[in-house]
Amino acid sequence: MEMLIRAICLVGGYGVGLIQTAYIYGRIKGVDIRKYGSGNAGTTNALRVLGKKAGLIVFLGDFLKGIIACSLTHIILGQLGIGDAYMFVLYTGLGVVLGHNFPFYMQFKGGKGIAASGGMIVGLWDWRLVVILLAAFIISVVITRYVSVGSLTIMIGFFILYTVFAIHGDYNFTSNAKMIEGIIMAGIIAGMAVIRHWQNIKRLIAGTENKLSFGSKKA
Repeated sequence: MEMLIRAICLVGGYGVGLIQTAYIYGRIKGVDIRKYGSGNAGTTNALRVLGKKAGLIVFLGDFLKGIIACSLTHIILGQLGIGDAYMFVLYTGLGVVLGHNFPFYMQFKGGKGIAASGGMIVGLWDWRLVVILLAAFIISVVITRYVSVGSLTIMIGFFILYTVFAIHGDYNFTSNAKMIEGIIMAGIIAGMAVIRHWQNIKRLIAGTENKLSFGSKKA
């Protein structure tokens, strides 16, 4: 039964993640976002290529799919009386990020999954994660002006905080095995974000990473 729940969460999340906001918005505007800027179908590239309005719309679309999918998982599990929600929700979150990053209908070339991951974090229903990670993101971006640094800060911070809260007993796991599984899932999601940002990391080290610009392009 639990394996079926894992599969449903993962596949259902992948289906939601397939909604590619940047690609859809770009097509409406007559632009294939994958052929401009960094080629990434995500918020930062939409902001740079199509402007502030596009960046906001893309962020909200990708962010909301993470929130909605993970919140629905919480609600359904609660209604069915199934425990270990903080572990199962991560399967949904992983599915959303996989669908966003590797959409089959776009030759598996999507975004980097940060906005979707942010929605997943909100969908976990732990306000401490939201407050701490949002503050960390804002501070890191304001100081460095690198969105990639802020994104990596969120995901690495998420893994650390989730691990601490899980070990502390805050997520009411039914067994240590489920707690460890939840931590592993959090690590996979965070690790995937690091891998998707590998080129950004290399550019940061080389000093060639693009800094955030607040130019006034029209969307």
